Amino acid sequence: MKKCKLLLLDLDGTLLQSDKTISTRTLSALKKCRENDILIGVSTSRSEQNSLVFLNELMPDILISSGGALVKYKTEYIYRAEFSEEETNVMIDMARNICGNDCEITIDTIDAHYWNYKIDPKKLDKSWGDSIYTDFSDFNECSLKMCVEIFNQDKADKLARSLSDCDCIRFSDGFWYKFTKKNVTKENAIMKITEVCGFSTDSIIAFGDDYADIGMLELCGTGVAMGNAIDEVKERADIVIGSNDEEGIADFIENEIL
Repeated sequence: MKKCKLLLLDLDGTLLQSDKTISTRTLSALKKCRENDILIGVSTSRSEQNSLVFLNELMPDILISSGGALVKYKTEYIYRAEFSEEETNVMIDMARNICGNDCEITIDTIDAHYWNYKIDPKKLDKSWGDSIYTDFSDFNECSLKMCVEIFNQDKADKLARSLSDCDCIRFSDGFWYKFTKKNVTKENAIMKITEVCGFSTDSIIAFGDDYADIGMLELCGTGVAMGNAIDEVKERADIVIGSNDEEGIADFIENEIL
């Protein structure tokens, strides 16, 4: 623990409590880590735009967003993996052909988050960043990530096979599936960070709770699963701590790092 150079934290289900806030105690513990020359990083499947309320509070040194498609060190983007406008529209059309014209789709771009939502997401989660409503009928943006809500497993599998040039992972708390460019994952984004920062993955302690975090936890020197994590994450992590609603991260930092 003493050689830790970076704490890398997933957001939902990890750093964020169930009410989508970061506890004061956890923020204080992270501040003390920074005072001890440990970098603070966020690694999330959310877009940067939909994380701003938390990023402005945390001010991380490193940001991995859109599931690894966008990587920022300090104020500079050091990596991005984008689909072209044409590729993006092919993905949208494929999702609608397989999952139905009324399936819900989100698209992350560098500057915005687009969604053909049926219910305004801010009515469900006030912390949610600004989403631009679109029916995707005339979409002309390059994209970092597409998510599709798919209730039928056979259709989800068919879409994943049809988009064979994409990395596909399901989120465990619903029926949403993430599509990024092939090999665009949180763990591959971490390798971009180590190239810039000059330390090894052994110097990173990573925290997560869901399928998209497994590779990240296995890659880093210490992989920490939250108490509320899915079983697959707990089984492959080095340590299991208290849940996101029990200030598990603060406990770990205070007892094992500080």
